[in-house]
Amino acid sequence: MRIKGKAWNYGDDVNTDFILPGIYLELTDPDEMGRHAMEGIDPGFAGKVQPGDIVIGGRNFGLGSSREHAPIALKHSGVGAVVAEGFARIFYRNAANLGLPALECPDVSKEIKTGDTVEVDLTEGVITVNGGKQLWFKPVPEFMMEILEAGGLREYIKKNRDKW
Repeated sequence: MRIKGKAWNYGDDVNTDFILPGIYLELTDPDEMGRHAMEGIDPGFAGKVQPGDIVIGGRNFGLGSSREHAPIALKHSGVGAVVAEGFARIFYRNAANLGLPALECPDVSKEIKTGDTVEVDLTEGVITVNGGKQLWFKPVPEFMMEILEAGGLREYIKKNRDKW
């Protein structure tokens, strides 16, 4: 599975209030949440992001509350993946459950700038930047690829419940 798009680099310590400010926690429509993605750090993001674009972070991406709203907003804004040097564990797990790839890659926030064209190959564990430079991360395991391809854990379980 490959994801290609423009990079949006937000550096270290991007918290869930940056990703989706608390004033939007009453929203229940995922598409409406997507229209406010990254509003706490980049108010124009939702109007500029294109399907498949990739959010880049440094250390501790997604820290803060355990709300699922943050990865929902990113996914429904069109973000194809989040690649960071490290994630807050609850954000990482929520992203996986919702079918949003969250990938850890050393030094990614130093190597990729906003506006770079990025292609992420989840099964090979390689990020290609502007058609040249490559960065490596641990490939996504087959079972996790199945969850991502199904659209998240809930859809994966629905699809496979007869197998168990």
